[in-house]
Amino acid sequence: MGRMTADLDIHPVSLDEAGELLTLRRAAFVTEAQQYGDPNIPPLTQTLAELVEDLQREDVVTLGGWYGHRLVGSIRVLIEDRKATLGRFAVAPDLQGHGFGTSLLMAILPYLPDGIEEVWVFTGRDSVQNIAMYAKHGYQHQHDQTAGDLTYAFLRKSLVETPEADDE
Repeated sequence: MGRMTADLDIHPVSLDEAGELLTLRRAAFVTEAQQYGDPNIPPLTQTLAELVEDLQREDVVTLGGWYGHRLVGSIRVLIEDRKATLGRFAVAPDLQGHGFGTSLLMAILPYLPDGIEEVWVFTGRDSVQNIAMYAKHGYQHQHDQTAGDLTYAFLRKSLVETPEADDE
C-alpha cells in the first residue's frame, strides 16, 4: 500500500488539467451525493468555466495527486488572513483507502503561506471515514452547520504551538 502513495506526484493543478480535475471531482462526489440523496452538491454542479476561474484565484491553492498519468486525488485550499480552509477533497472512488487522501492532506502544509495559524476542513456529518481521517491528523471537531438538507461537520487544526503553562 505504501508503495502506491510513494509514487504519487503532488503539485498545483494547472489550467490545462482543469478538465481532468472536473472529471475526478464528479466521480468522487457522486458517491457522496448518493449518500446524502442530493445530486446538487456544489462539486457536482460546478462548470468547467467556474473551475478554471477558481484555479486562477490568488487566494486559492488546488493541489492534484497524479499516479502515473492519472489524476487520482485533489484538494482545494482557501486562504483567508491567518486561516486556511480545505474543501473539494476528492480521491478517485476506485482508489480510496490507499492513503492518497492522507498524502494530499499532508502535502498542503508546504503550500500554505507564512502566517497561517489554523486549518479548517468541513465534510458531511455522516462521512465517518473522512472525519476519522481528519481526527487522526490532529483536526478537532468544532461544530456542525446545516445547509439545506445537509449537515456539515467543521474540524480545525491549529498550526501554532501553544505555549506550555509550566513556565511559572
